Amino acid sequence: MRIDFRGSPAPTLGVEWEFALVDKGDRDLVNAADDLIGAAKSRLPDPSRLHRELLGNTVEVVTGVCDTVGDAIGELQHTMAELVPVADGLGLDLYGGGTHPFASWSRQQLSPGHRYAELINRTQWWGRQMLIWGVHVHVGLPERKRVMPVLSALLTYYPHLQALSASSPIWAGTDTGYASNRALMFQQLPTAGLPFQFEHWAEFEKFAGDQLTTGVIDELSEIRWDVRPAPHLGTLENRVCDGVSTFDELAALVALMHCLVVDLDTRAAAGETLPTMPPWHVQENKWRAARYGLDAIVILDDHSNERLVTDDLADLLVRLEPVADRLGCAAELASVADIPRHGASYQRQRAVAERTEGDLVAVVGSVVNELRAGLA
Repeated sequence: MRIDFRGSPAPTLGVEWEFALVDKGDRDLVNAADDLIGAAKSRLPDPSRLHRELLGNTVEVVTGVCDTVGDAIGELQHTMAELVPVADGLGLDLYGGGTHPFASWSRQQLSPGHRYAELINRTQWWGRQMLIWGVHVHVGLPERKRVMPVLSALLTYYPHLQALSASSPIWAGTDTGYASNRALMFQQLPTAGLPFQFEHWAEFEKFAGDQLTTGVIDELSEIRWDVRPAPHLGTLENRVCDGVSTFDELAALVALMHCLVVDLDTRAAAGETLPTMPPWHVQENKWRAARYGLDAIVILDDHSNERLVTDDLADLLVRLEPVADRLGCAAELASVADIPRHGASYQRQRAVAERTEGDLVAVVGSVVNELRAGLA
């Protein structure tokens, strides 16, 4: 099977930001995506920037093709400035956590569409459990032959991205003990989770052909890896991050992902063999970051060296400074260091729960208010 990769001559960006819809009063999930999308059509400068998702409690705000992190965040701010007042008029708030602390999966409605119905028909209970939200970042790559080496090398930094963005500690009214419960929930779906580490594009083509032939997937987009190629866009899509509730954190994470992909691709283009880790180390790092967040001790390389993720992150940010200068996102990349200083979302949510003696309505409210503060 041949899969063409529409290479991007420039390292462009695209961002997809998922939100849950919650009631302004009781803070429970509301299956009102169609109502919000319908009401927002006349307000948004570009209605195509707002999408529905699998469940009726979810909307996704997306950018177009952007040249810089600043451009992408500016687009999202512009869209959100119009969308939030529409949601207000419907009694809704937008919630940017990776999971909802107390919502019941059994009360959620499926969005209309054959693709969604087929997914639930196949996955049943696990599919209906997917009350999860995240951020996806596309980075343009120029050459098909470098896509898989860059993807495999990027997995070395999986735990850094997971720990920084972790925002799903509470599930069904219970603190799970995990920083990101979303990470482990999502991988239960067929074809989801960590990608295979192929060296060559032809191996990916063979894999995809086998998946289509055996009926595992009906189209390439149903390969739901945490990091995956998007051949029709000419991008590498990073789907590691939990939902994000502030523009500042979103800008920081997008900058880090942009710099990592561009750095790895530049090194590969120069003839460097990119460093990778065996799949068992990558898998363990995912679990450690999901479990311990910013306190995770992660595996660094194929020699099994280990280090506290925040210590390694500090050195990584310094190493990426020249890349950020070239991409015009130096300030945003530097702000990544603010997340450990101020506390990641999972830490902030737990702090609210502790202060309020376990009031999960207050936890949802705190996440909602963080987003609104960025629009003030």
